[in-house]
Amino acid sequence: MTAIRGAAAITGAASGIGRALAIELGSRGCDLALADRDEAGLKTLAAEIGAARKVSVHRVDVSEPGDIAEFARDAIAAHPALGIVINNAGVALMGSFEEIDQAQMEWLFDINFWGVVHGTRAFLPHLKTLAEAHIVNVSSIFGIIAPPGQSAYAAAKFAVRGFSESVRHELAIAGSPVKLSVVHPGGVATAIARNSRTGVGVTDNARRAQSIERFENAAKTTPKDAALRIIKGIENNQPRILIGNDARFMDLLQRFRPGTYWAPLQRKLEKMSKGTAK
Repeated sequence: MTAIRGAAAITGAASGIGRALAIELGSRGCDLALADRDEAGLKTLAAEIGAARKVSVHRVDVSEPGDIAEFARDAIAAHPALGIVINNAGVALMGSFEEIDQAQMEWLFDINFWGVVHGTRAFLPHLKTLAEAHIVNVSSIFGIIAPPGQSAYAAAKFAVRGFSESVRHELAIAGSPVKLSVVHPGGVATAIARNSRTGVGVTDNARRAQSIERFENAAKTTPKDAALRIIKGIENNQPRILIGNDARFMDLLQRFRPGTYWAPLQRKLEKMSKGTAK
């Protein structure tokens, strides 16, 4: 069991799940190194957490390896007992494969996949010096199932899953004190869909509005509940953390119908988006 103590580093901390994690971990006695591109959001969050915890804020673009390396150095210097790293920052991109161009796909991968890889690499040497430590890499339920219109996002989140599981096995074989969990949230009520970019080939603004509405109708889990589930997973050293009944359902469906899950899942999602799912 990993104790919630010392300090935690969180990327994408200014909003959504990252923000909720900062608040919940702070309330449990963790000092915090908070990273995001949104400096104003970080400062507001630090003020909300208050002086009871030592909080450092760091402007970080996780698509830039140099930013992440600097974040790790500064966070460890500010919090020598830092033992939890949560690679949470992520973005979304709407459009079919033929509607997004290569530059957009690389933009998403630089954040959603390489940001996780560089974050893990930057903090791991320090974490290995501790008696116990934990890395949390946030994938998605779209790292388990791959719907149409999400080719870039699903590819990156599947990559996060594969990378994380392989590194976890390597750490276990080496007898490392570092544990690693990969998180697969279902629909969480954050602004990720509203803030998503649109493929250069998407010309139908109504489709974007409809996609956002469907996501927001289906996203039933609050960021706080997602954060609480992740913290429980850290405490229990759970290798895979599924968040939400929707994620658990999709995970089971994929296991039973690994090659043909989409047709029944599409019917289920349409009902959920209309608020009629049972």
